[in-house]
Amino acid sequence: MTKTSQRLAAIALSLMSGAAFPASAAPADITKNIVLVHGAFADGSGWAAVKAILEKDGYKTFIVQPPETSLEDDVAAANRVLNTLDGPAVLVGHSYGGVIITEAGNNTHVKSLVYIAAFQPDAGESLGSLGAKMPPASKAIQQTSDGFLYLNQALFHADFAADVPAAQADLMSKSQVFLAGKAAGTPVTSPAWKSKPSFAMVATKDRSINPELQRFMYKRSNAHVVEVASSHVAYISHPADVAALIEKAAR
Repeated sequence: MTKTSQRLAAIALSLMSGAAFPASAAPADITKNIVLVHGAFADGSGWAAVKAILEKDGYKTFIVQPPETSLEDDVAAANRVLNTLDGPAVLVGHSYGGVIITEAGNNTHVKSLVYIAAFQPDAGESLGSLGAKMPPASKAIQQTSDGFLYLNQALFHADFAADVPAAQADLMSKSQVFLAGKAAGTPVTSPAWKSKPSFAMVATKDRSINPELQRFMYKRSNAHVVEVASSHVAYISHPADVAALIEKAAR
């Protein structure tokens, strides 16, 4: 074999191995840890499709299971997961999960915040006070005798998850996690979005959080905003859009 043919063979092997293109690796400054926080009346399984996309794209995902017993307990649940990480994270919240990440986002691991059809309270505001400012279309929320909130099963599909299959919405309605009324009424004290960048998704067909309230909150925080024609559960019905926004925050 001549020197020229040896050189060509070496180049070919380099191309096959990918060694000639080190630039294809993810930039070092991309945040690889993604922490997902669900909201009221839900559980972590709703993040399954988003998790699959993110992990396919090379991210590490962690799903918080807040007990929904108090805002303090729920923030502690998020911090418990964040404190296990070995680097920075993007912290993502849906619905009431937005209240949780607004406080938990002060954790030193958190680099940026993503709100998916979520509450984004300022200091002194709570889920309840924001909801009263611009009420949603839904009237499905009911209260138990011991002060927990839940959604009327007869209205769950139409008002919470209109764009998911009926069978899936039925399972969600019958497995919903009840939210402590005191959690809904507890105000935020230190909003992390005032010191960290935030990204947000407005669900334009949302009947559980008024889309105009979403736009109001995200405008005042100077969030990077996208809109999708979705019910309240955009993270379930539009996982590709949600994952794309999270990855934008990671970059």
